[in-house]
Amino acid sequence: MAKKTTHEMLESPEFKALVAKRWSVSITLTILLFIIYYGYILLIGYNKPFLATKIGEVTPIGIPLGVLTIILSWLLTVVYIVWANKVYDPEVQRLKDMMK
Repeated sequence: MAKKTTHEMLESPEFKALVAKRWSVSITLTILLFIIYYGYILLIGYNKPFLATKIGEVTPIGIPLGVLTIILSWLLTVVYIVWANKVYDPEVQRLKDMMK
C-alpha cells in the first residue's frame, strides 16, 4: 500500500468513518450514562416515598438502586474499553501503518 500524507489520511473515507464511529459509540454511552444517573437523581427529587420502600426488614430500595447506578456506570466503562481494544485500536493501528 502506498504511503499517505497526513492531509490525505485526514481526508480519507476510512479515517472519517473511524472518527464517526468513535463519536457515535461515545455519544451513545454518554447518553445511556446520563439517563441512568439523572434518572436516579430525579427519583431522589420527585419520588422519595418509592425510594423509602423497604425491601427486607431495614433496607430501603434506594440503596440498591444507588449501588446499581454505580455498577452500571462501571459496566458502560467496560463496554467502551472492550470496544476500544477490540475495534478502535486495531483500526487506528491499521491507519497508522498506512502512513509508514
